[in-house]
Amino acid sequence: MFSFNENQLPFGLYVIADGMGGHKNGEIASELAIRTIVGYILTEIYTPMMSLNPQPSEMSFKEVFHAGIEKANTEILKNSYGGGTTVTAVLIVGEQMTIAHVGDSRVYSVDNKGNLEPLTRDHSLVKRLQELGQITSEEAAVHPQRNVLYRALGQGEPFEPEIISTSRPDVGSLLVCSDGLWSIVTQEVISGIIKTGKSPQHICDKLIDAANDAGGPDNISAIFVEIS
Repeated sequence: MFSFNENQLPFGLYVIADGMGGHKNGEIASELAIRTIVGYILTEIYTPMMSLNPQPSEMSFKEVFHAGIEKANTEILKNSYGGGTTVTAVLIVGEQMTIAHVGDSRVYSVDNKGNLEPLTRDHSLVKRLQELGQITSEEAAVHPQRNVLYRALGQGEPFEPEIISTSRPDVGSLLVCSDGLWSIVTQEVISGIIKTGKSPQHICDKLIDAANDAGGPDNISAIFVEIS
């Protein structure tokens, strides 16, 4: 359960969904995921928070995210004709940060020196092989099945979303991005772009340019969030 007071603002919600299963079906799946999850969170969290007489919710942020992702999965199964999608979302309410994650899009924390630390774990075959010690990170980068996921929305298999609730960083930034960015642009290059960026929009534009310059073989999405 959570309640609201004047110390719990600001509110921020950032979502990336990377579709799969063909261009059209993947686009439908990713749009359904974002629309459904955002709509559910706005209804269950934002609207009550902004009402004249805020009422505590019977669900925690984790429970709201879990229910929203399950609802999105159901919508995708019914309406995307075989499409699927990753989804990675960050919710900030006051001092609390909740991350919900399915697939291989990522959330990074970025300190004031531009150093990146991943806050999510890829739900991919090669990442699992790495965790088991069967392949190295260098082998994973060129593995022929590096894009195969074992968790994704709309794929018909039972899955459990990874949901993390923690305190938001006091300073620094967050980067939310699809594998079209992190799999083709090194962390060193990403860090350099962040350190020299003039604004969040400028940083995102430069990151996408860097991915395209490196070949841009996949969808490229990036959200940069400054925290102060």
